[in-house]
Amino acid sequence: MKVRHRRTGKEMKIANAVVFMANERTRMEDAVAGDIIGIHNHGQLHIGDTLTEGEALQYKGIPYFAPELFSRPRLRDPLRAKQLNKGLLELGEEGAVQVFEPFVDNTLLIGAVGQLQFEVVAHRLRTEYGVDASFENAGIYTARWVTCPDAAHLAEFTKANSLKLAKDVDGNLVYLADTRVNLMLAQERWPKVAFHDTREHGQVMG
Repeated sequence: MKVRHRRTGKEMKIANAVVFMANERTRMEDAVAGDIIGIHNHGQLHIGDTLTEGEALQYKGIPYFAPELFSRPRLRDPLRAKQLNKGLLELGEEGAVQVFEPFVDNTLLIGAVGQLQFEVVAHRLRTEYGVDASFENAGIYTARWVTCPDAAHLAEFTKANSLKLAKDVDGNLVYLADTRVNLMLAQERWPKVAFHDTREHGQVMG
């Protein structure tokens, strides 16, 4: 079965798709409205992606919410750093967890809306990437995606707040607030900058 991946514009060949009915799985070649199918995914598909038979359809509306919990991964084996970063970035692109790259630190930062997400990520890192890692509290209150139509003002904001800024997996600028008060102060000091608490999955914010 060949389909068009609307986000990348490329054709994908889907092999070994299965249809789910209760606790049974059956290989299938065709699906109709209402069918729930499983597709083997190795990083090509992200949450919210649209697959068509060529039609120019694109569905939106699947949001990322600002994380409520933040952790930094700690490797039990320092020699597995490359595998850790690869695994976290791929899981972040997939949408299993939110991953941020701080401006001033090489350690990736993990954001989640619930503790279970960290446990899932730890399990997947161990089983899929051969990485044994623990997660430590990062001391961050919340994150906000920031945009500003004034490029010069945004550059000034970025320079003044580099210690609290990061990029997400789609390259969007993110402000990391350690307390609610500091977030409110930043919003007051930089009124031209918009602080967003949600964004659509895969969205590049201008």
